[in-house]
Amino acid sequence: MIKSFLLAPGPTPVPPEVLAARALPIIHHRTPQFGAVLAEVQTGLRELFGTKEDVLILASSGTGAMEGAVTNLLSAGDEAIVVNGGKFGERWTKICQSYGVGVEEIKVEWGQAVAIEPVRAALERSPDVKAVLVQASETSTTAVHPVEQIARLTRDRDALLIVDGITAVGVYDVPMDRWGIDVLVTGSQKALMLPPGLAFLALSERAWQRAERPHLPAFYFDLQRERKNQAENTTAYTPAVSLVFGLHAVLAMLEQEGYENVFLRHASLAAATRAAGQALGLELLAPQAPSPAATGLYLPPGIEGGKLTKYLRDKVGVSFAGGQDHLKGKIVRIAHIGYFGEFDIVTAIAALEMALSKFGARIDLGTGVAAAERVLVERFAAI
Repeated sequence: MIKSFLLAPGPTPVPPEVLAARALPIIHHRTPQFGAVLAEVQTGLRELFGTKEDVLILASSGTGAMEGAVTNLLSAGDEAIVVNGGKFGERWTKICQSYGVGVEEIKVEWGQAVAIEPVRAALERSPDVKAVLVQASETSTTAVHPVEQIARLTRDRDALLIVDGITAVGVYDVPMDRWGIDVLVTGSQKALMLPPGLAFLALSERAWQRAERPHLPAFYFDLQRERKNQAENTTAYTPAVSLVFGLHAVLAMLEQEGYENVFLRHASLAAATRAAGQALGLELLAPQAPSPAATGLYLPPGIEGGKLTKYLRDKVGVSFAGGQDHLKGKIVRIAHIGYFGEFDIVTAIAALEMALSKFGARIDLGTGVAAAERVLVERFAAI
C-alpha cells in the first residue's frame, strides 16, 4: 500500500471536518435553512477578504470569477494594463483579448515581481486606461507581486485594480479595503481547503459604480444580478450546495485558528521549504519575492522534472507540481497552502531528497530535512 500525499498548489488537501460537512444531506437551495448558511458564509468571507463589500460566490473555477470581472467592468475597445509574469498573468491577457479589450502587457521575467516604475509609466502614458490586472501570487512562478504599492498608483486614477488572489487570499494578508483593491478574486481549491468548484470575488464601491455603466455582455456572470440575489441570502442560479456547506466549515476553522496565526503558519512552512531547497543546493525560482503559497525549485542539471514528478506520484505517492512552458521539466513546485502543517513539509522534503538521489543527484540524504526542521523547531517554540 502506498499512502498518497497531495503537495501541489491546487487542488490542495481537504480537512476531515470539511469532508464531513460536504457529506451532510443535501437540502434545497431555495429554503431558509440554506439561506442561513449562506448568510454566515458571506460574513466570514468579508472578514477573509478584509472588506465591508459583498463577496459573491459563483459555482465555477477561479477563472470564471476572472472572466466575470472583465465582462462586468470593461467594454470592447477599452484599454487595460496586464502584468504578465506567468501563466496566470497571461490568462488575464487572453480573457481581455477574447472580448476585444485592448491590452498593454508589462512582461516580467518568470520568478520576478513586477517593478513599480513600469506600472507607473504605463498609467501615465495611457491616462484613459480602464483597469490594471495583476496576480497577487503568481502560482506558476511562485512569486508575489507588490499589490499594495500598485494600489497606491490606481486608487487616485480612473483605472480599477483587479487582482487575482487565487493563491494569496487566506495565505497572507491581502486587505482589500485598506489597500484600495477594486476587485479581488479567489477560488475554493487553494487556501480555502475545498475541492474545485467555487469562485469568489468582491468589488469596491467604485467598481460597483463602474459595473452600472454599459459593459461587455454577461449572463451567468452578471455580477449585479448575483449581488441582488445574494443580498437576500440566495443565489441567481443553482449553487454548489455541498461546497457551500464545506465552505461554512472552512471559515469556522480559519476563524478558530485566527487569521494572524494562519498567515504565520504559511510563512513558516514556506521558510522551511526554501531553507531545505537551498540546503540541497537547489536554486529558488523566486528568490527575491517568494510566495508563501508554494516554493519553486530548479532541479539539478540532467534531471528531467517530468520523470521525477511522475516517479514521485506513481511510485512514492507524493504529488508535486512541475513547471509550465519554458520551465517544463526544469523545476518542481512544492505547496504549503491551506491544510498543511509542519510534518507535511518534512514529508515533502524527504520525498524530494529520495527522488533526487534516485535520479542521480549527489546529495546527502537528510540535509534538506534537517534544514527544514531547524526552521520548524523555531515555529513550535513560538506556538
